[in-house]
Amino acid sequence: MGGPPRGYSVLGVTGIPEIAEGDDLAALIATAATAPDGPGLLDGDVLVVTSKILSKAEGRLLRGVDREKVIDAEAVRVVARKGRTRIVQTRHGFVMAAAGVDASNTEPGTLLLLPEDSDASARGLRAALYERVGVRVGIVVSDTFGRPWRTGLTDVAIGVAGLDALDDHRGRADTHGNELAVTVTATVDELAGAAELVKGKAGAVPVAIVRGLAHLVTEHDGEGVRTLVRGAEDDMFRLGTAEAAAEGARGAITARRTVRAFTAEPVDAEAVRRAVGAAITAPAPHHTVPWRFVLVESAPARTALLDAMRDAWIADLRADGMTPESIARRVARGDILRAAPYLVVPCLVTTGSHAYPDATRAGAEREMFTVSAGAAVQNLLIALTAEGLGSAWVSSTMFCRDVVRASLALPAEWDPMGAVAVGHPAQPPRERPARTADDVIVLR
Repeated sequence: MGGPPRGYSVLGVTGIPEIAEGDDLAALIATAATAPDGPGLLDGDVLVVTSKILSKAEGRLLRGVDREKVIDAEAVRVVARKGRTRIVQTRHGFVMAAAGVDASNTEPGTLLLLPEDSDASARGLRAALYERVGVRVGIVVSDTFGRPWRTGLTDVAIGVAGLDALDDHRGRADTHGNELAVTVTATVDELAGAAELVKGKAGAVPVAIVRGLAHLVTEHDGEGVRTLVRGAEDDMFRLGTAEAAAEGARGAITARRTVRAFTAEPVDAEAVRRAVGAAITAPAPHHTVPWRFVLVESAPARTALLDAMRDAWIADLRADGMTPESIARRVARGDILRAAPYLVVPCLVTTGSHAYPDATRAGAEREMFTVSAGAAVQNLLIALTAEGLGSAWVSSTMFCRDVVRASLALPAEWDPMGAVAVGHPAQPPRERPARTADDVIVLR
């Protein structure tokens, strides 16, 4: 592509009205750009166009719909999730938050989807501007993306016409004579980012012209943005690869802490349900389903359960000969569950277990089911951590199972296996005691 230019300018195109379905964008942009106070349109200009006005013109606006369901429909793969935030891959191949489903810069109660095919939109706009104004321009359709490992947003290209998306420097030499082996510049992303400095997020300037880079504009429309989408075979961080899964699992496991203090922020019930979905991937004996998870979501149900458990605990302590003062101190220390805005009571169900006549094998059979329940609880705690929630497993329901079953109206064959307090942590996690795998490994 030759040497670097001596300079370029970025000019906002003002005066473009609110766009509605069916509007002639080429006509509106040309009129605004060639107005007496406009920047004009010159051969070799690059127009960076916000995807939202293309979406509006193409009828990609929805009213009165459930945003989460729309994201489900637009996504082909969930890459990451934390709380209500989802990073997904769209059918276009873009990895972005919420599949680009946007409620900003549109009327309340409406949602905007990405253009159906941003490359086709760019080609159509380029051809229409040439027909109307007679200039050969490049088109970049831009949208806002976050970046992993970096805070803040920037605009990138999601559609291109009349430009090569990438500038491949491999095989060239740098100023010291070293051959460049891996450098491939995302030229259209750089153009999108530069234009955003003029367009802004709320400035009603949906189009900017980058002038002075005519050498980038090609006669042909080009391959579009597909060359920017990294394939699965080259994606070192793709969810589902053995390496990513191993590192992701290790990270979630080591990030889990027992949380004893919670804020008053409500817990997203859907996040808990997703965590339960992870919990039930635990191994189970004899192809059984040995777990049930009671979600205690209502405040009255939590209060009734915890009051009944407290009364049972106090009765036990009195029977042990404890003084009222000692009992009060113990009860106060054990109120982690009461501080949490949400409770999960995992239960063990031994339906499907084998019946043995001797106590040894019968005991081992139950232990198998108990170990499975423990694995499910651990899965739950790790999944809650991945959802951005804090948790604490507390064993107290195991000491008053009849009370818990009565309070929650559970079947007699369900054995409560502790309770999990769930909420948003009120303070940073404590450091774990220094410990290594060698401390617990025995070789034979």
